[in-house]
Amino acid sequence: MTFLIVTAAWASHIRLFQVIERIDDFLALLNLACMMLITFLPYTFSLMASFPDDPLGILSFCVCAIIIGLIQAVIVIYGFRRPYLLNAHICASEDQISYKYQILKMTLRAPALFLIAGILSFIFCPVAYAVLALVIFLPYITQCAPWCRNKIKGPKEFQRVPFYTFHPNEPLSKERVEAFSDGVFAIVATLLILDICEDNVPEPKEVAEKFHGKLIEALSEYGPEFLAYFGSFVTVGLLWFVHHSLYLYITKSTRLMGLLNTFSLAFIGGLPLAFQLTHKFAAKSRNELEAIQISCVIIFLASLFQFAIWAAALYNERETLHHHVRYGGKEHAFMFAKLSLYPSVTFVTFCLTYVLSKFSTEIFHLMQIIVPFAFVLLRIIVRIALAILTWLFGRLKPRTSILKEEEESVISVSEATS
Repeated sequence: MTFLIVTAAWASHIRLFQVIERIDDFLALLNLACMMLITFLPYTFSLMASFPDDPLGILSFCVCAIIIGLIQAVIVIYGFRRPYLLNAHICASEDQISYKYQILKMTLRAPALFLIAGILSFIFCPVAYAVLALVIFLPYITQCAPWCRNKIKGPKEFQRVPFYTFHPNEPLSKERVEAFSDGVFAIVATLLILDICEDNVPEPKEVAEKFHGKLIEALSEYGPEFLAYFGSFVTVGLLWFVHHSLYLYITKSTRLMGLLNTFSLAFIGGLPLAFQLTHKFAAKSRNELEAIQISCVIIFLASLFQFAIWAAALYNERETLHHHVRYGGKEHAFMFAKLSLYPSVTFVTFCLTYVLSKFSTEIFHLMQIIVPFAFVLLRIIVRIALAILTWLFGRLKPRTSILKEEEESVISVSEATS
């Protein structure tokens, strides 16, 4: 939940500085204070996770989020008092006051909900968590509200100030979504190597006493950890490859695609946890089996949301997709296979760990080894599959045409006799 809220704060920050295109020293200091509080949010999240029933954890999170929103509001007010800092569209507008109040209203909605959540944390913590979750979906709720109101009461005849292009209900640009996604993948990959460096370097004293000074024997004890690391890193790398391939063909990102991408990144952020779980427990134990199944679920959901982005893009393909990958082409079939590989493989692996629980570790690592080779051979496999399908339809087509000709001849004879 914190990841999704931080993502929402990142999106709000981007749109804020699309309104204010130039900054001076005062704005730079305000932005620095905002960034400091955002980086402090993971600590407050740790308090919430460790003490879920203590209101102090959720209250500290809400206070930080409220101060972030207030700083952003101060940035808006300061920017509108110096119009030369604003972008050209608002700077040339004759109704800057209406724009200012409109943007302030959007900026302060989330802090208002955080204030409510902070108050509710003293009454009943689960309701406070529900209000925090509402913050994540607030832009989508506010986008649907006018549509519902127009359906019930009819559209408004006159709107004095049109919504500005970069208001929070607009989707972010494809380039910014890619940049944020690449940053998440890079951090996840870094966490993997930090985990293995921290936990799997033997102590010199232990090597000298337990392994008689033989480092190679000491390192052999960490074999499963190294195997889990390389498998996890390959998984992160291939998921990034799929994401890069997907956004290579996307020409425009919609609001729904941005939300699905955020959910995918949230599960990708859980891959370091999956890496740690796969080698923490005793071999052939129930805990190891459940850890492997949790890893399969994390990879499955991360890749499934990537596939959902593709489905959402296909829904409005003329505006969102490059014409080479629109429905029915060879590139479309290749992209479909690339995106469906991880969901299908992890689902099969999850099922096999139930049936063959004694070999769950071997099955999981085998999956991690096979998938990279499958990606290398995927284009060849897709071409062979398309050739087979073309051949089959080619065999069926003459038979179909013969049947149609026979039907037409029967109809013509019956018409002539009648």
